[in-house]
Amino acid sequence: MARRARSKSTKASGKTRTLGPIRWLRRWVLRFLGVLVLLTLLLVSLFAFMNPPTTPYMLTERTRLGTLEREWVDLSEVSPVMARAVVAAEDANFCNHWGLDLQAIRAAIASGGDRGGSTISQQTVKNVYLWHGRNYTRKAIEALVTPVVEAIWSKQRIIEVYLNVAEFDEGVFGVEAAAQHYFGIPASQLSPMQAGLLAAILPSPKTRSASNPTSDIRQRAQQILDGAATIERDGRAACFQVGNG
Repeated sequence: MARRARSKSTKASGKTRTLGPIRWLRRWVLRFLGVLVLLTLLLVSLFAFMNPPTTPYMLTERTRLGTLEREWVDLSEVSPVMARAVVAAEDANFCNHWGLDLQAIRAAIASGGDRGGSTISQQTVKNVYLWHGRNYTRKAIEALVTPVVEAIWSKQRIIEVYLNVAEFDEGVFGVEAAAQHYFGIPASQLSPMQAGLLAAILPSPKTRSASNPTSDIRQRAQQILDGAATIERDGRAACFQVGNG
């Protein structure tokens, strides 16, 4: 009986020693994930009110180029047509989704990846917090963080940050610097065509020019302005226009 008891005790002890490291690892993984969640909430909440001083991509470009053109401007100081133009060009349903546009994602998959499915909210998360380039790890993090940004930031804040961190030419970041760089005027004075041209070069700002546009860019700018007028009429611009909720 004593031997059986010792045998059972030894087996139980071995089982405890086997499960111990598993429990320890699980506990530390949960702690690590908890820290990541808290850090994400902190960074997202911080930039809901504080303007991002720089971004990872800006840092790499500053290192490469030595200097950048950038000047932060509030959304109220940007020509209203500029905000409508970038939404019409990049994410016409911006006011109707919670960060991820599933319909656009399905269309991108169906096209074999030839068209983008990223919303302005996703692009803002990528520009402010992450790195550039096609990378599944980044896309996964982007997809997780974007709904958090949508929950904490207002739609106006997302557009404001997007317009201030987007690249419009090599070393030129933000709509104020872009307006000065291309047209010699502040962002508040951008005409509809100038706004359309700036929106038209966003997908590839290093290879396109708003001040010396090709006929294709001019045609694209006019299409964007037509879209901007459409979303203003049908209410899809209401969530981010200054003076609206």
